[in-house]
Amino acid sequence: MATTVGRKAVRAVIVLVGVFVILGLGLYGPATLVGPLPSASASVDETTGGAATTASPTMPATGASAIVADVATPVIASAGLTEAVPMGGSAKIITALVVLAAKPLAAGSEGPTIAVSKADADGYQKYIAESARTVAVAQGENWTQREMMEAMLLGSSNNHADTLARWAYGSIDAYLEAAQAWLTARGLTGITVVDATGLDENDIGTASDLARVSAFAFSEASISEIMASDADDITLPGNRRVDNLAAYQPELGYTGVSRSYTDQAGICYLFALAVPVAGSSSGASGTDAATATLYGAFIREPDWDTLDADLEALAGSAAGTITQTDVVTEGQAFVTYTTPWGETARGVATATESRMLWDASGLQYRVDAKPITTGAKGEQVGSVTVTTPDGDITVLLELDQRLRDPGPLWRLTNPVPVISAFIDSRTKG
Repeated sequence: MATTVGRKAVRAVIVLVGVFVILGLGLYGPATLVGPLPSASASVDETTGGAATTASPTMPATGASAIVADVATPVIASAGLTEAVPMGGSAKIITALVVLAAKPLAAGSEGPTIAVSKADADGYQKYIAESARTVAVAQGENWTQREMMEAMLLGSSNNHADTLARWAYGSIDAYLEAAQAWLTARGLTGITVVDATGLDENDIGTASDLARVSAFAFSEASISEIMASDADDITLPGNRRVDNLAAYQPELGYTGVSRSYTDQAGICYLFALAVPVAGSSSGASGTDAATATLYGAFIREPDWDTLDADLEALAGSAAGTITQTDVVTEGQAFVTYTTPWGETARGVATATESRMLWDASGLQYRVDAKPITTGAKGEQVGSVTVTTPDGDITVLLELDQRLRDPGPLWRLTNPVPVISAFIDSRTKG
C-alpha cells in the first residue's frame, strides 16, 4: 500500500514539473491543443448467466445413472449410487477407445489387417464354454481392424475385445496399463479395469464417469459410424453376420454404444440421446425442431421393464427441460467507457448467439475491452467471450454512440490530464 501511494506521489510530482517546464518553454498551447488525450476509463458491466431451469430431467430411481452434454462439462443430472460398481460390457467401450488411441481408425476406413492367432482362437473356445458373448473366429483368418471393432461393438464379442487389446498393446497386461493411464489422463478416476471385456466383477465404474465414456465414444468418428450402421449390411469374415446388440429404443431418440448384462452389474446401457428442443427451429423452412445430444450411462438396472420405463421417462422429460437460450444478445452492453470530459458510450454486442442449455446460471463471461480515447459509433472496441457447455463463443463489441474530442477549451483549461497524457505518450514512445 505504501509503495502504491509513493508511486502516485512521484507521478504527481513528475506531472507538476512537466507542466512548469512546458509553460516555461512556451509550449503549453501546442502541447494541449494537438497533444494526445487521456484515455477513457473502461468499466466492465456485471454480467451473469440466466436463471437455472425450474425443471430437471427424470432419472432412474434404482441403480446408478448420469447424463452429460459432452466430454468436458459437468454432469447435468445423476441419480442412485455414486460409488463405482461393476460395469459389465461397458468396459468394451473403454477397450475400443484405448485401442484407437494406439491404432487410430478413420471413418470409412477398414484399417490394417489383423491375423487371428492360436491365442485368439483358444479365447473364442474358452468364452463359448463359459456361455459368454462371442463372434466366431478361426486361426489363420484375416480380419480388418474395422471388422474386429464391429464384432466387439455391435456383437459385444468378448474374444474380439481380447484380440484387439493384444494386437494394439502386445499383451492384456500392457493394455491394462495403457487403459488406466488413458482413464487417468481424462480425469476418469472412478473407473478401474482389470480385463478388456468387463466380465470380471472388479471392472468397476461410476455412472458419472461412464456417461463421459459414452461421450468420448461418440466423439470418435469410427465408433459413431459403426454404431449408426445397419447390422443387416455388415458381413464379417467367413460370411458371418452380427446383430447390433447395443441398439435399443431408437424410436425415443437413443443410439446405444453398449448394452450388456452380468449377474454382478445387472443391465448396463451406455447411449447418446437426441433431444428435440421445444420452441426451436432450424433449416430454411424454420419447421424442423433443433436437437441437442446428451450422453448417458444407466447401470445396475434390475430388469428390462425398469430400463424401458427409465429410458422413456428421461426422453420425455428431457425435451421439456432444455431450452434455446440467448447467451449474448445484439446490442447487449458489456463495458461502459467514460471520458475525463464527461462523455459516455457503451461497448455492445454486434450479434446474437444462442445455445441449447439446461441451465444458463453457470455461464461465464470474459470481456476484452480495447483502450480508447475517442471513437465513432459502431467502432469495434473489443470482444466478449462466453464459456458454455458447447465451448467458447466470442462476439465482437462496438460503440453504441460516438465519443467526441472535447475541443480546445477543455484542453486549455485542463492542463494536468492533458500534459499527463502527453508525458505518457513520450514515455511509451
